[in-house]
Amino acid sequence: MLRTKIHYLSKDHESSVVMVTSSQAGEGKTTTICNLAVTYALEGKRVLLIDADLRKPSLHRIFSLSNDHGLSTLLTGNANMEDAIQETMVACLSLLPSGPVPANPSELIASATLQELLESVKQEYDMILVDTPPVLTATDPVITSTLCDGVVMVVAVGRVKKDHLKKAKEQLDHVNARMLGIVLNRINRDDQQLFYMKHYGAKG
Repeated sequence: MLRTKIHYLSKDHESSVVMVTSSQAGEGKTTTICNLAVTYALEGKRVLLIDADLRKPSLHRIFSLSNDHGLSTLLTGNANMEDAIQETMVACLSLLPSGPVPANPSELIASATLQELLESVKQEYDMILVDTPPVLTATDPVITSTLCDGVVMVVAVGRVKKDHLKKAKEQLDHVNARMLGIVLNRINRDDQQLFYMKHYGAKG
C-alpha cells in the first residue's frame, strides 16, 4: 500500500530518491524502509537501499552483510562503488551500508560528494531509498532531505508527542523538503477501527 501511495503521489513529480525518517528513535522507520525496498524489488525494480545513519547504522545487520565499506568510506574517498555497494539475498535489491562510524558525520553528509553520489546511482537504479537518523537527533536528515525527491515520515502512534512531530516537520519544511506523507506505525486494531468509524461513519 505504501509503495502504491508513493507511486500515485509522484505521478507529476519524479521521485526516484525517497528518504524515510522519523522524529525520534524507535518509531519503526528502518523496518518500514526495508519492507518498502523489498516490495519495490519484488516488483522487478532495481533498488538501492542506502544507510545514511552514520551514527547508529543497522541495515547491514538486517541483511547480514559487511559494514567494512559503505557511505562513510565513499564520502571520504576511501572506497569505490564496487567496494561499497553489496547485493542482498533479495533479487534486484542492493545495499549501500553506512560504513564505519566517522568522527564527523554531519560534515560528510553536508559535502557535495553526497549529491554527486546520488546523481550517479540514479543512472543505475530505478529507486533509491535512504534511511536517515531521526530528525530531532541530528542535522543529517534535514540536510539529506534537500537532496531527495521526497520524504516519508514514520510516526509511532502513542509514542511520539505531537509537539515533537510538529517540530520535526517544521525543520523539514524550513529547507523546503517535499513531504510525501506520514506512515502511522504501531496502531492497534481497535484504534484502526475507531479511526475508520470516525471518518467514514459506523453502520449498524
